[in-house]
Amino acid sequence: MAAPVDVPVETTRPDSLSRQAYLALSEGIIRGRYPQGARLAEQRLAEELEVSRVPLREAVPQLEMDGFVRTFPRRGAVVATWDEKGVNNLFDLRLCLEVGAARFAARQVSLGASMDQLDHALRYSQDVVHGDDPYKIAQASTWFHEAIVDLTDNALMKSLMRSVSGRMMWLFFLTSQLDVDEAFDDHRELCEAIRSGNERVAESIAYTHIERDRIPSFTALKSQHVIELS
Repeated sequence: MAAPVDVPVETTRPDSLSRQAYLALSEGIIRGRYPQGARLAEQRLAEELEVSRVPLREAVPQLEMDGFVRTFPRRGAVVATWDEKGVNNLFDLRLCLEVGAARFAARQVSLGASMDQLDHALRYSQDVVHGDDPYKIAQASTWFHEAIVDLTDNALMKSLMRSVSGRMMWLFFLTSQLDVDEAFDDHRELCEAIRSGNERVAESIAYTHIERDRIPSFTALKSQHVIELS
């Protein structure tokens, strides 16, 4: 997921067909056009996306790496299914990764790093938060969290974040009925904590923001019959 920042000239070239297929399929999965547990039939998708089967086959490994599909012998790609363990695993990983990222982002700012990208992400969130497209709201929230990790200037953290940001956006979309104003206020508070350079405050706010949504997310998913809770 690319952050909403000014795109460098060298990255403005058209996406490859496999990248276009990846983006179309991941958005379709998030929006529910391809339901959880559904088999992604190559021929039908090739006709729908107006591409050959080759770009689709090239897109599948990335979709699987990012948690959107699972592949099986003789069945091909099947849309991944959320369950209680998967949701908890994502929240636990976010606590490990993003709480530390908030701390290190604050440290980088105290050393003179620019807040421009994070401020841009926050402004974009403000622009879409009261729109009527849950996909854009989920995308904006994901971009904000990615921008914090980018601010750490830690390549390993950024790589880990890229591997989970698709799952995050999918879950944000599925739980889009949660209070968007509360989430935006949290983002604004976290942004200011990072700007202050106070590592412990940034760390604490990030932890609270992430953990507070765990139980409400389960409630939202259960109300939609997305998962069955034990």
